[in-house]
Amino acid sequence: MRLAYETWGRLAPDGSNAVLVLHALTGDSHVVGPAGPGHPTAGWWDGLIGPGRALDTDRWFVVAPNVLGGCQGSTGPSSLGPDGRRWGGSFPYLTQRDQVAAEADLADALGIDRWALVIGGSMGGMRALEWAVSHPERTQALLLLACPAAASAEQIAWATIQLHAIRSDPHWRGGDYHDAAPGHGPHAGLGLARRLAHVTYRSEAELQARFGRTPQGAENPWHNGRYQVESYLDHHAAKLVRRFDAGSYTVLTEAMNSHDIGRARGGTAAALRRVTARTLVAGVDSDRLYPLSQQAELAAGIPGADRLRVIESPYGHDGFLIETDQVAALVRELTG
Repeated sequence: MRLAYETWGRLAPDGSNAVLVLHALTGDSHVVGPAGPGHPTAGWWDGLIGPGRALDTDRWFVVAPNVLGGCQGSTGPSSLGPDGRRWGGSFPYLTQRDQVAAEADLADALGIDRWALVIGGSMGGMRALEWAVSHPERTQALLLLACPAAASAEQIAWATIQLHAIRSDPHWRGGDYHDAAPGHGPHAGLGLARRLAHVTYRSEAELQARFGRTPQGAENPWHNGRYQVESYLDHHAAKLVRRFDAGSYTVLTEAMNSHDIGRARGGTAAALRRVTARTLVAGVDSDRLYPLSQQAELAAGIPGADRLRVIESPYGHDGFLIETDQVAALVRELTG
């Protein structure tokens, strides 16, 4: 299987300046830069990486892989399998540990024995934590953002509804839809899943302040029209359907549901004690999907962590992506 990645900066001869940046569910390796061929959207952490920024590419060699199962260069359900056919519904079940094993192979191929810093939020934070537990000798510093030690029952429940939305689409075809005529994939199901997910990514206060009960333009919600918040969700659904594969969404969502740092390690507390990295843990004060209590557990259980850091944001879970200045301050604190 192929693991796509992007890099910025120059690797030091001893590899001591390598930083691993890990993306969330529908992210990819395109962390920095404008939209273009192969990248339908601009970099998702554009303000964090580059000359003079917190991850200064004149100092750091930054590596951002796209996860296995993705649809932006790495092998995923839409890729051709060993038999020459699309993987589709036969794509193997993956866990976050599987992803880290693939990323460790990438580090070996790049000649990187140890990461100076591993950073990630949400699903990326799950993998960053797995790095520090699975490979403590290869993780010097760790920044965990808006992620848990294990997926909770509620988080699995929200994700399961999204999976049902996709798999209930008549165009799902058991995941074997990739060679169907254009427009005949499970786009309606993926759009519904995204609408539901996006509500959990933002906060109630933000949605109320931005949209309230205002109709969309001249539309009348009492006569088949929409409220502004409905139009907002429609926009984000259509945007994701244009750039992301439903099969990848199901594979990666299941991988998030599987996340449990204590599995086969004697439980969460025992697993967290394996971390030797200098660690900062941060959560978003308005995050209703991955609440601060989950990051507090990490900060209390990791020996190299101190107090929980709080990102102040009205934007809910997405605050770790939006509040770049606050994230940049945490990076600078860890890297000096």
